[in-house]
Amino acid sequence: MAMCLAIPAFVEQLTAENHAIVNLSGIRKEISLALVEDIAPGDYVIVHVGFALQKLDPLEAERTLAMFAEISCHDQDLS
Repeated sequence: MAMCLAIPAFVEQLTAENHAIVNLSGIRKEISLALVEDIAPGDYVIVHVGFALQKLDPLEAERTLAMFAEISCHDQDLS
C-alpha cells in the first residue's frame, strides 16, 4: 500500500490565475489553487503533488512544521 504525505506550506504570493508561490520549509514552489477558495498571501495551505488541498489554521500549520523539524533532527542524530 502506498502512503501519501501532504505538508503545510506558507503562501508567499499569488501568481497566475489559480496559482501561488508557496514556501515549503525554505523551498519556494509554484502550486495550483484550483481546489481551494479565498487564499491570500500569508495563509497556510496543505499541499500534495502540486495542489493546495485546503486552507490550514496558522497555529496548526506551525505545530505540524515544528513536529516535522523535530523528526528531522532525530533522523540526523541517528546518522
